[in-house]
Amino acid sequence: MSKSPEEEHPQKAFGWAARDSSGVLSPFKFSRRHEIVGIVTQVGPEVSKFKVGDKAGVGCMVGSCKSCSSCEQGSENYCPNMILTYNSTYHDGTMTYGGYSDFLVVNQNFVIHFPESLPLDGAAPLLCAGITVYSPMRYYGLSEPGKHLGVVGLGGLGHVAVKFAKAFGLKVTVISTSPNKEKEAIERLGADSFLVSRDPAQMQAAMGTMDGIIDTVSAVHPILPLIGLLKTNGKLVMLGAPEKPLELPVFPLLFGRKTVAGSLIGGIKETQEMIDFAAKHNITADIEVIQMDYVNTAMERLAKADVQYRFVIDVGNTLESP
Repeated sequence: MSKSPEEEHPQKAFGWAARDSSGVLSPFKFSRRHEIVGIVTQVGPEVSKFKVGDKAGVGCMVGSCKSCSSCEQGSENYCPNMILTYNSTYHDGTMTYGGYSDFLVVNQNFVIHFPESLPLDGAAPLLCAGITVYSPMRYYGLSEPGKHLGVVGLGGLGHVAVKFAKAFGLKVTVISTSPNKEKEAIERLGADSFLVSRDPAQMQAAMGTMDGIIDTVSAVHPILPLIGLLKTNGKLVMLGAPEKPLELPVFPLLFGRKTVAGSLIGGIKETQEMIDFAAKHNITADIEVIQMDYVNTAMERLAKADVQYRFVIDVGNTLESP
């Protein structure tokens, strides 16, 4: 007879999880097989890529079919059977519970090596936010020194996009609805210029000046003004996920051979490349480290956009089993 999931994975884990539709997280004990970083404590007999004591990270996915064209090209993130790190069903039928727990078991092919020089806390969000902006810059040719990149939205994705873009040697313009973010963008993050998207004069003055734009905004917003900022052959890459469809005007695309595209995280090989690049250029996310029992308050603050720019839970030092 086949074993139950609990028999297949007899190790008992402790963490925090949302147990009902309220979304409130509470202590949770479970059997187990986000952006998660830590130290390797144990390896299986066939593991060759990691050893005990290595710094390692796990991003948004922990599995894929490994046989489709996307997987064969190193783009496991576009596999039709990609297995997310949280709230997905693994190959053996067990749930993937994410990383709010005292340990995690992952196939070595979906684990990222962390260079010793890269701090675990500041680099943890790069496994999602970092690769989400790094991948389209590389794929769409927006990482070539001297090119002009617009970054729409200065949040968790946007602030990391500015850091990677400057490390690539790009000219960077932050585009935001909030004028009060200009000082942050230019003086602290190193952007070259700042546009208030609600200011018609500013937007008109910048028409046709950008090689590409990374749009990180998930709220419904007009993209016609952004298309207007692009040069001929320019690319607007959508990374946010608005709840309602956006209006896409076609004529501005025709008269300029412009592209509107999308991108979702990145493959494992590319994620490793991104982490190595971040270590080389000292790129980390701006974070607020919190304790495990603060997580519900953090969720409430996230809903209000009251974080600059990412929460990181110190699970190892603050998770206490009842």
